[in-house]
Order: sequence, then C-alpha cells, then structure tokens
Amino acid sequence: MNPNSHDELLLKTLTMAVVHRPRATMKELAQLAGVSKATLHRYCGTRENLGKRLEVYAKGVLSRVISNAGLQSAEPLEALRRLIREHLAHRELLAFLLAQYRPDFLDFERSDVRWQSYIETLDAFFLRGQQQGVFRIDITAAIFTELFITLVYGIVDAEQRGRAANANSAGTVEQMFLHGALRPRASSEPSRTLEAPALRNE
Repeated sequence: MNPNSHDELLLKTLTMAVVHRPRATMKELAQLAGVSKATLHRYCGTRENLGKRLEVYAKGVLSRVISNAGLQSAEPLEALRRLIREHLAHRELLAFLLAQYRPDFLDFERSDVRWQSYIETLDAFFLRGQQQGVFRIDITAAIFTELFITLVYGIVDAEQRGRAANANSAGTVEQMFLHGALRPRASSEPSRTLEAPALRNE
C-alpha cells in the first residue's frame, strides 16, 4: 500500500533522522522529525515497528524507482539516465539503506531475500542492454548491477560526508559508469600513455 502524502513526508523525515542519529530514542526521533512523541508512538508504537515501517517504505520506493525508469521498455541509455535520476531523487532513502544494512545490504546470497526482486530487475535490465548491443558483453550483467549500486549509493554516501556536491552527482554517476575515469580526448588528439619519468644518471 502506497503511503499518503502526509505519511510519505513523515517517513522521509524519519529516514534521515535515523541516518543522522541511529541510536536516538523514540523521543529524540520524534523531535528530529518535528512531531510529538505521542504522535510517533501512535504512528508506529515501538522502535522495532518503526524499523519495519521504514523497511516497507524502502521496498515501495525502490519499486517505484524501477517502474519510473522504464527498464523494460525504454531505450537502454535513456533508461539508465532515468534510473540514476530516480535513485538520486530519493537520496534520504539510499542513505538510510546504507546506514541500516551495511555491510550486508542487498546480499541475498546469504539468505537475505528482502531486496532480491530489486537486484534481479537490475540484472535483467543490463542483460537487455547487452543483448541490444548497447552495453559491453565481456562483463556480466550481475557485475554491471554491482558496479551501478556501488556508484549510485557511494555518491550519496559521499554527499552525506561532504565529499561530493549533489548538484553534479547524476552526471558524475553516468559518466563514470559509461566511460570510466579516462579523460575525454578530442578525435585529433594523439593517444598516449602515462610513463614514469626517466631517471637521470648523475
């Protein structure tokens, strides 16, 4: 069930409260979320129930991210751009997932199937891109998924720590994912490799 707009705002605020104060009491979380302790208690009852509500919310948002990106129908490069934008539109959720489930976030190989559908959908998208000749085929679709997750969640983590400006994050993720770290080169510029400086004999 999708939360209404009031619930969604409260859930977003609570995800960030948990990220910034993971050991906060319910009273402290209520203050951070701008509601009374009584309101928060009526909303979820206990800290354990709050965690469950936030997890359900996270699953729902990830499902919307996938749906809005059009992974099964859009042209692969456009779908990839949408996928990046949709993830970064929910930065607070990505930060929450990293904070809550690190280091086993998305590791359903260890009997954690909470996020399996999300992973499998990304795998299928990258496989479709390979089959259409858009993505390289010497890397498995599973590795593409892992690299994508590492980049998009990593940039959000860097934003949280003040190491990246979120205004540039979408373009950075796209460029690094598609082109790596090599500096773009004009067609007329000769290729060259970096060499260690020669040692001079004194």
